[in-house]
Amino acid sequence: MRIAQSLSIGLITLAAGCGGEDMPESAATADASPESAVSADASPDSPGEELCVDMGPQTPRDIASSAGLNAVVFPFAPPASEMNLCNIHTHTNAEHSGPGFSVFVSDADDGGYACNETADLTAAELAPAEGAYQGVEPGDTIEVHWVHTTCAAAPGEGLGACVPDTCSDPLLRVEAQAFLVVNDPDALDFTAMAYGGNVVDGLHQARMIPATTGEPVLFRGSTTGPSYDQSTCSAAQVTWSVRPQCARLDINSLHRWAEQDNVFNETGSHGVRQLVTALELLAPIE
Repeated sequence: MRIAQSLSIGLITLAAGCGGEDMPESAATADASPESAVSADASPDSPGEELCVDMGPQTPRDIASSAGLNAVVFPFAPPASEMNLCNIHTHTNAEHSGPGFSVFVSDADDGGYACNETADLTAAELAPAEGAYQGVEPGDTIEVHWVHTTCAAAPGEGLGACVPDTCSDPLLRVEAQAFLVVNDPDALDFTAMAYGGNVVDGLHQARMIPATTGEPVLFRGSTTGPSYDQSTCSAAQVTWSVRPQCARLDINSLHRWAEQDNVFNETGSHGVRQLVTALELLAPIE
């Protein structure tokens, strides 16, 4: 995943609640050209849809399927433990579809997929809980993205923090986990998975990322968010590591995270990019 030297670094910052996950457009490679991608004659996924086949592989996807025809290849990023955590944010609902989050919600900006156990929640788990974090309530599914960079970058607001002016050629990686949000203090605590100034061997790291929700699915993709679709693609190149099962998360811990004045200035959940289904836009999962 190399950043094209010829492209300027456009630091596009996400405002809380804007519903997008825009990456600086410099997070692209010179390999992403019409000659290196699939032919523009590829059949569109729906009538009137013109696929942006001159781009590299796109995200989100159904992680249960390994199929893909996009020919653009870039190096996988190192493990997250060897990179700097640069941003944490959430999307409501899950942008990806997976074995544990396969319930289609809608094709709206706040659509996406829900955890399979959503319909089984109790009245107590669904009890309202007011707080500082916006755009999420008990019964919702969220997808959390821990974004990592090989830049010597400190965690900060927006994905521009992952590509500072002093770093022109980073590798990028997103660790992703879908959560079923409940009003239950015995569920997972989001502050235990946040940053909080945690530095390990000189690298900024999340305090914890779930390791009990299945083997993560590793694949090449892009950035996400509702500003992109199958006709308007992201030029960024990102290594994705998406866990296949949901976990339950206490809504009150999200509120505490927002109230703690986190360095990411995240006070609300973002919208989703709809699932990419055109094989021409997907990398094969190896």
